Amino acid sequence: MHTILGVIIVALLAYLGTMFDNFFAFAAQLLVTDPSRFRRVSWAQALGVATLLSLAAAIGSFLTLIPLPWVGLLSLAPFGLGVYAFRQRGVAPREQFRRGALTTFALTLALGGDNLAVWIPLLRANGLFHAVVTIAIFALLEFLFLVGAQSLVRHPRVVTWGTKHAPSMLPWVYFALGVLILIECRTFQ
Repeated sequence: MHTILGVIIVALLAYLGTMFDNFFAFAAQLLVTDPSRFRRVSWAQALGVATLLSLAAAIGSFLTLIPLPWVGLLSLAPFGLGVYAFRQRGVAPREQFRRGALTTFALTLALGGDNLAVWIPLLRANGLFHAVVTIAIFALLEFLFLVGAQSLVRHPRVVTWGTKHAPSMLPWVYFALGVLILIECRTFQ
């Protein structure tokens, strides 16, 4: 059984690791969005993350029939994403075009494969109470994500830097998240 402090630390790492690339993509999108639409686009982003989190919780609850160490084998997904990101790190990032709320929601879901790959075993690993604590932490971090991205828009050079350099850091983040899943699911104990 993990302590609450351990659950908080793991939740922080899981959210920050999976939302790292999304943060710069969303901030870059806000750069080309009319400021009067920030609220609508931010709600779409938050709804997309809530949808991913709900899906991860639902799938995680179905996985209660599978022994926890086997669920740790889902760490293959972040490891695979890490290899893919490592191979893609020299590819120029895509240019951001103006998008509305519906596109933001769809893009959040499309970028959410890594989120599901990490969040499903995490929510399954430690029981209902710890899952609720994790979801609460994710909600707080999503709020900070939105506020931070909107604040970052005032510094377009930072967004440009993050968009340019995030791909080189992403493989290592995915590899670390794969190890985190193995540890949380006690796969090698």
